[in-house]
Amino acid sequence: MLLALDWLLILEKLVLIVIVVMASLLIAMYTTFAERKVAAVLQDRRGPNRAGPFGILQPVADGLKLFFKEEIIPNFSSKFLFIMGPSLAMLTAIMTGAVVPWGDKVHLFGRDIALQIADVNVGILYVFAVVSMGVYGIMIGGWASNNKYSLMGGLRAASQIISYELPMGISLIALLMVTGTLSLKEMVIQQQGGMWNIVYQPLGFLIFLICAFAECNRTPFDLPEAENELIGGYHTEYSSMKLGFYLFSEYINMFVSSVIMSTMFFGGYDVLPFVDESQWGLSDNIMALIGIAALMIKVFCFIFLFMWVRWTIPRFRYDQLMRLGWRVLIPLALANMLVTGAIVLLKQNNWHF
Repeated sequence: MLLALDWLLILEKLVLIVIVVMASLLIAMYTTFAERKVAAVLQDRRGPNRAGPFGILQPVADGLKLFFKEEIIPNFSSKFLFIMGPSLAMLTAIMTGAVVPWGDKVHLFGRDIALQIADVNVGILYVFAVVSMGVYGIMIGGWASNNKYSLMGGLRAASQIISYELPMGISLIALLMVTGTLSLKEMVIQQQGGMWNIVYQPLGFLIFLICAFAECNRTPFDLPEAENELIGGYHTEYSSMKLGFYLFSEYINMFVSSVIMSTMFFGGYDVLPFVDESQWGLSDNIMALIGIAALMIKVFCFIFLFMWVRWTIPRFRYDQLMRLGWRVLIPLALANMLVTGAIVLLKQNNWHF
């Protein structure tokens, strides 16, 4: 009996992994289409409208074009690492979604199934560990290409990630002081029926959002692939699906970053603040679907913000990028952490002014 339950649990998790991976790839694919349409609206033009009705098959056409292009590996490159770079970037981008609570439990086949692949009690640390590994894919690809522009892009990416992971981590320490947990599921549960964490940590959220732009290499922080300076940056020598992996990993990172911010600061799959959805009298399955829809709406709002900023704000110079990280964001994050710590200490000891 126990063995059968173990196999059922493994089967549930495998199905959930397939669904999450395929959904991430599909959303990333159509995010490229949405970005081109948003850019067209902001620039007063039409955007892609030839492949399929209203151009909705454009991502499929782009994917097929990349898939059927010739694979070119430079003669003097390190071939194993050249292939490993984009593979690692894609793998780490997909792995991040393993600890995200995509919704509340559903009741199927007489069992309660949690819509989360792994409910680990250190979910935030897992996310940070995987995101930190993602830069190795960029660094390895930049170095293995044996191209000075690619190497420069890899070095820029490494220094940028290191610089902006510090304020991102410090901003999260303040959030952890408020919530008292590292589990993303527990954070969502704490926000249900009450205020979302954005109310308690507005400055922490702003710092995290800016750092998310830098971690995803999105404009105005896209210095590792600055076309007017480095041709194509770390993926200059890449073609076909290796280039596709790098481009796809950026959009999957953008999607997962939006999910993480929605979960930590905006209640995740919680539909509305100050509202107890359990009083609505709906079944668990219906509430789970409503929760998933609420999470996706928040995520798509963040993705639109990523696109809007890209086509609005010009790229930083590299010295400005470093100055913002070390001289502005880190002191702000430290100040936010100290103030939050003082307030939490006062509340715990019931001190009054």
